[in-house]
Amino acid sequence: MKKNIKNLIDRKGSLAENEVKDLLTFYNIKTTKYKLVERVDDLNNIDLTYPLALKVCSKNILHKTDVGGVKLNIQNFLELEKTFKVFKKKFPDEKFLVDQMEEKSVEIIIGLVQDPTFGLSIMVGIGGIYTELYKDVSFRVVPIDLYDAEEMIEEIKGKKLLEGFRNIKANKKLVIDLILKVSKIGEELKDRIDQLDLNPVFVYKDKTCVIDAKLILK
Repeated sequence: MKKNIKNLIDRKGSLAENEVKDLLTFYNIKTTKYKLVERVDDLNNIDLTYPLALKVCSKNILHKTDVGGVKLNIQNFLELEKTFKVFKKKFPDEKFLVDQMEEKSVEIIIGLVQDPTFGLSIMVGIGGIYTELYKDVSFRVVPIDLYDAEEMIEEIKGKKLLEGFRNIKANKKLVIDLILKVSKIGEELKDRIDQLDLNPVFVYKDKTCVIDAKLILK
């Protein structure tokens, strides 16, 4: 395991979003392209394609939207610079993540959670409004195999969104692969993880992409 990744998982409490995405990348899980910035001059060195998102990036702020720490659909450098200056005044001691935005697609949620009875468990569900509206999720105890991952998808009421419903291009096989990768993280780090939340994850016909991620370590 790379030294910087080992240093991350040896810590306690929440990680910043860029740190979680670094960990996911280590496990071959695709995330958004991003740059961590601290000063307004750092914006000059960003090699990302607009539109962009700007987020406060801190282990102390898990719910960025709730504190007004997210700005989406930034269209050009002037808008990015202006937003950054506002955020810097609001969060003077924090760093910021510039995210390259991905085209909207089918949203899913995948996570790991410590169950008081069964231990570390993996969950998957259709994301967006469906997560809260229908509680459309499936759970298994970690680790899982291919059969378990396939069965989890079958238990989700919204599975048709991953099966070509109304010509929606979302690859169910890639979702199954992602579930297995998250299970591997849980299996290898089961004594360290308290909670992992990948939400939303966009699903396309040729890839999946983690848009936002949270991780709390024991």
